[in-house]
Amino acid sequence: MISAFALILLAELGDKTQLLAIMLSSRHSAFPVFLGAMLAFLVVDGTSVIVGGALLGFLPLKWVTLGSGLVFILFGVLTVIRKEKEEFHFKERGFPLFTAFSLVSLMELGDKTQLAAIALSAQSASPLLVLVGVMLAFLVITGIGVVLGARILRLLPTKYLKMGTSALFIVFGTVFVVSSITGISIL
Repeated sequence: MISAFALILLAELGDKTQLLAIMLSSRHSAFPVFLGAMLAFLVVDGTSVIVGGALLGFLPLKWVTLGSGLVFILFGVLTVIRKEKEEFHFKERGFPLFTAFSLVSLMELGDKTQLAAIALSAQSASPLLVLVGVMLAFLVITGIGVVLGARILRLLPTKYLKMGTSALFIVFGTVFVVSSITGISIL
């Protein structure tokens, strides 16, 4: 649970979904934006945790751990070299809960945090604890985005957030690969 919380929290800090929460909450009431985003995270990442837990039934843990580690390292490297658009274009609607839910759901599909939730739950004895850690991280990060708005971006530039996230993914990936090769569980 702690690993999932830390990884998702750092990965989402300054990410496009947090920026979306900041933008939506600057145009709409904060509570419906927060609730819509949290429901989207629960649906998308809850499904991911279920898939990750089921993955172990088909593949040996060693291969899942090795694959997860390589994916984490890949995401760490891609985060450093990839430039994301930080602008969002959407039509304002009168339904901020639905707007937040649908936009966050679409943004999370195939996102690094969704794949991280799958990988972490596949390695965990309790996928439910992984989901709790993931959701707590989203609760904190979405709360920060909604409450503090654009101030957080002034305190810590996005490029530093990306560098920290990349380093964390590479470290977790390396730990998973070493764990897979040596058979020693570090996390």
